[in-house]
Amino acid sequence: MTWRQKLQRNPLARFGAIILILFYLTVLLGDFVAPYDPYDSQPNGSLLPPTQVYWRNQETGRWIGPHVYPTTQGPVDLETGDREVTVDYGQPSPLRLFVKGADYKAFKLVLPLPTQFSLSEPKFEEMELIPGIPGNRHLFGAVGPGKLNLLGTDEQARDQFSRLVYGGRVSLSIGLVGIIISFPMGMLVGGISGYFGGIIDAVLMRLVEVLMTIPGIYLLVALAAVLPPSLTSAQRFLLIVLITSFVRWAGLARVIRGQVLSVKEREFVQATQAMGGRSLYIIIRHVLPQTATYVIISATLAVPGFIVAEAVLSLIGLGIQQPDPSWGNMLSSATNASILVLQPWLIWPPAFLIVSTVLAFNLLGDGLRDALDPRSLKQ
Repeated sequence: MTWRQKLQRNPLARFGAIILILFYLTVLLGDFVAPYDPYDSQPNGSLLPPTQVYWRNQETGRWIGPHVYPTTQGPVDLETGDREVTVDYGQPSPLRLFVKGADYKAFKLVLPLPTQFSLSEPKFEEMELIPGIPGNRHLFGAVGPGKLNLLGTDEQARDQFSRLVYGGRVSLSIGLVGIIISFPMGMLVGGISGYFGGIIDAVLMRLVEVLMTIPGIYLLVALAAVLPPSLTSAQRFLLIVLITSFVRWAGLARVIRGQVLSVKEREFVQATQAMGGRSLYIIIRHVLPQTATYVIISATLAVPGFIVAEAVLSLIGLGIQQPDPSWGNMLSSATNASILVLQPWLIWPPAFLIVSTVLAFNLLGDGLRDALDPRSLKQ
């Protein structure tokens, strides 16, 4: 039985993979999936609960299909603390698929490149990698004055569901970018250390041990706190990824070094050495590929760590800043006890998505570990 067949027969790993594919497709097509612009506020729509969908006209009682009504919320009554919710039943707004809405550029990709490496005054220059495809159609929405807020609105009257979709781009991509930066570094350092040994091995492993003694979360908090407030969220995101990757490669390098120590004694490596192959070529072409099984498993299990790190930093106000959304800073409302009771729709969606993503990666990682186990492949 091949590892693919074994992975396909693992229901938990398959479930985790389906969840991740769904999440990544949703954020990749976020401009199309989200019904509204995540930065636009609705007039008198602050802290609205999830929109109720009706099937019959509330004035005539006739069946007209799924629709919503314009809903507004007045100011807080200073005496009672209540807010009056007003629903205009005279303007039913039908729900439709592929509705025209705010203009967007799908798949647009802008990369902030650092031009001055300084914590006190870093400078960036934005480079447009993909110009994007212009469009104005959205997967679903309301036709008319009514708004469909699936998960309600936040304090600034912005659609919560749209912000979750756009925020997922940050929270889901930070893990992938993190392993792309940290894993090649850890593999190369571990490969060089294990292959050459001697003084090179001693120096590199002492460096790795020093990095492993640094408490990652405290380093992240300390460095994020000294970043200037003038940075945009894209620039802050890049720095968070770089900082997180800097402290995450050391453990991988140590394990790869141990595997390389055994791989370099095999016949195919000694044969390549006898044929005059260069050391760096042998490491990259012959030695490191033998560690691919462990690297793949470690990558799937390391991504949740990056996601949680971003969520923690954004939760305490040191990560992605408002008005830009991320699941972490959307969860920051949980620090207000009254929000937990009065507006729970602001808390449970980002918390559920973070927990679901971390769980899905762990299920997939466990499935890959079982499927790629050399002992199981012989069965």
